[in-house]
Amino acid sequence: MPKHILIVDDSKTVRNLVAFIMKKEGFRVTTAEDGLDGLEKLYAADQVDLIVSDVNMPRMDGFTFIKTLREQEAYRDIPIIVLSTEGQDKDIQTGLTLGANLYMVKPAQPEKMVRNVKML
Repeated sequence: MPKHILIVDDSKTVRNLVAFIMKKEGFRVTTAEDGLDGLEKLYAADQVDLIVSDVNMPRMDGFTFIKTLREQEAYRDIPIIVLSTEGQDKDIQTGLTLGANLYMVKPAQPEKMVRNVKML
């Protein structure tokens, strides 16, 4: 069964682009439009192998989403890649401190994104 990726981003364009790239690489993809939607989709999924999340989103931002996941035993070890326009050192440090495995700044090169997903 293909690995399952959850993509959490409030931009439909970004969600669709990342989903297209990942599906082309053979991954199963679920998308969510913010952190709350991401939690709902994650809880409903049989298994999620990796999460790609934005930071700036309505209702629940990416940092809160990551913190919430890392506080739950069942989701503590799912690899998380932050994909954000926020590229300042303090943002990157916050994301990694909260439990993201990798922090990528938009626009990310598709090849690099695929390489990082496969690595994690």
